[in-house]
Parts: sequence; C-alpha cells; structure tokens
Amino acid sequence: MEIDSTFWVAVSFIIFILGLIYLKVPNKINELLNKMIFDIKSEIDESEKLRSESKIILDNAQNKLDSAKKETQKIKDQAKKDSENLIIEMNETFHKLAEIKKNLAQTKISQMKNNAIKDIKNTSAKIAIDAVKKILSTSVDKSKLENLFDKDLKEAKVLFKKINS
Repeated sequence: MEIDSTFWVAVSFIIFILGLIYLKVPNKINELLNKMIFDIKSEIDESEKLRSESKIILDNAQNKLDSAKKETQKIKDQAKKDSENLIIEMNETFHKLAEIKKNLAQTKISQMKNNAIKDIKNTSAKIAIDAVKKILSTSVDKSKLENLFDKDLKEAKVLFKKINS
C-alpha cells in the first residue's frame, strides 16, 4: 500500500485535532463562547430592565402630564366661573348703588321741595300779617286794632300749627 498525500493530510488532521483536544482548546472555546453568551444575555437582560424602567418612568411622566392638564383645566374653569360670578356681583352692586343714589337724590329733592313750600308759606304769612298790620294801622283806631291783631295772631298761630302738623 502506498501512502499518498491524502493519507498524510488525514493523519496530520487527526494529530491536529488530538493536539487541540490535548490542549483543551475546545473547552476554552466553549468557555469563551459561554462567557460571550452570558455577557450578551446579561446585556439583553439589562437592556430589558432599562426598557421596562424607561416605560415605567414614561408612564409616570404621562400620568403626571395628564394630571397637570386636568388640574390646569380645573383651574381655568374655576377662574372663569369666579370671574363670571364677580362680574355678576359687581353688576348687581352697581345697580344697587345706582338705586340708592337715585333714592337719595329723590329724598333730597323732596326735602328741598318741602323746605321751599314751608319757606313760601312762612314768607307769605309774614307778608300777609305785615299787610294786615299796615291796613289796620292806617284804617282802624289803635285799641280796636290791638284787640283784632291779638285775635288774628292767635288764629294764625293755630292755623300754622295745623298746617305744619
């Protein structure tokens, strides 16, 4: 049997494989691959953990944002309601004050009118009394005049008291 180059390639291949096994290269390769697999799994687990934490943080932030939007809307609605109530209240206050001022003005006008009427009555009574005095003093004698004046004066006082009451 003749040994050809194929035989020597096969023998060298077997020796190479046995050398690798003797030097525990497959175990080292296996350990290295296992370590790489473990590292990759750790990175994947860590990235999954980070992704889940990010999702939780995002959900919390979204909930806070939604809550803030709701609170903002509540504040806007309350402010609008308060401003409308304030406008209504100010309008009512304005109308009440206008009514009070109107009534006060009418009362003052009425008082001034009553005072003017009293002044006119008093003045006309004084003028009438003075005119009667002049007429009586010039046309009637003095003793009759004094009696008549006293009597008329008493009647005038009684009439004024009735008018003023």
